[in-house]
Amino acid sequence: MMVVKVEGSKRGHKVFLYTLSTCGWCKKTKQFLKDNAVEYEYMDIDTCTSEERQSAIQDLKTRKAPLGFPLAIIDDETLISGFKPEKYKEVLNL
Repeated sequence: MMVVKVEGSKRGHKVFLYTLSTCGWCKKTKQFLKDNAVEYEYMDIDTCTSEERQSAIQDLKTRKAPLGFPLAIIDDETLISGFKPEKYKEVLNL
């Protein structure tokens, strides 16, 4: 998978984002995490190969996650759909 890791000093939680490269809300979410020094990984679904995209969609279906972007998976259990800075602050203890 085309996973990109963004370094940050706050590594207390595993944060993974499914995003689209052209999505304004996805860009805002990435910037919010970066501004708050949160380490995270992301995958831009629209720039993946067909196989990677299908694998990502299957992962979302398995998690019963909404198919919308951005979608954050925190510590492999908490799902946050959309740009919700207050929710990120709460879950990540920012």
